[in-house]
Amino acid sequence: MRVASYNLKDLTLDRHAAARVIRALDPDVLCLQEVPRRLFGAWQVSSFAAECGLYWSGRHRGSGGTTILTSLRVDVRESRHHRLRVATLRRTRGYAVARVGPAGHQPIVVASIHLSLDAEERERHAGQILQTVAGGGPVLLAGDLNEGDTGRAWQRFAAPLRLVSPTTPTFPAKAPRRVLDVIFASPDLTVLPHRPVQLDEADLVAASDHRPTWVDLELDLGPDLGLDLGPA
Repeated sequence: MRVASYNLKDLTLDRHAAARVIRALDPDVLCLQEVPRRLFGAWQVSSFAAECGLYWSGRHRGSGGTTILTSLRVDVRESRHHRLRVATLRRTRGYAVARVGPAGHQPIVVASIHLSLDAEERERHAGQILQTVAGGGPVLLAGDLNEGDTGRAWQRFAAPLRLVSPTTPTFPAKAPRRVLDVIFASPDLTVLPHRPVQLDEADLVAASDHRPTWVDLELDLGPDLGLDLGPA
């Protein structure tokens, strides 16, 4: 099962280029950050999902611009979006959580996250996210941390989880220098060796100010643990 993460800059750049990048990646699960969420936002996300050949739950209120798209190769057992408290006048924040997996396989909990520009908020939000997803079996967190590996939120995630995405810089897209977009996984998940995908350089630059990152997982057969993802 391929899981990818991509910050789309609210689809304000070339959405068709972004869709071509995503189709080339062909993910089973796509964690998105900075998707439209205000007037006509739901229509924009839905139509973009269709252009990518993916499917969307159709709701992301309170998500802070995060959501999760999936292919028909996986089943979505549960999907939720959670709001995070931020200081007055700061960009709203939230995260999307879904329990997904191929038919007949134990589902995993996947979260799409986009942390604050403020270090203290990032660390606090990291703790809240971990508390939501803990205790229900395999976990994978994917998104834009807005900090590197010396950051306190990064270290908070790295304590119970492990970094499984490549350390290739993802920001800015035109000349990447920083590793902001990452994927963490719990120790009980089997992550396969990274498989590069030939992506069009012009599309990567045109699509967003971030580049995507992705991992391939080998999932076990097993029961659905039924983790309660909390209120919608």
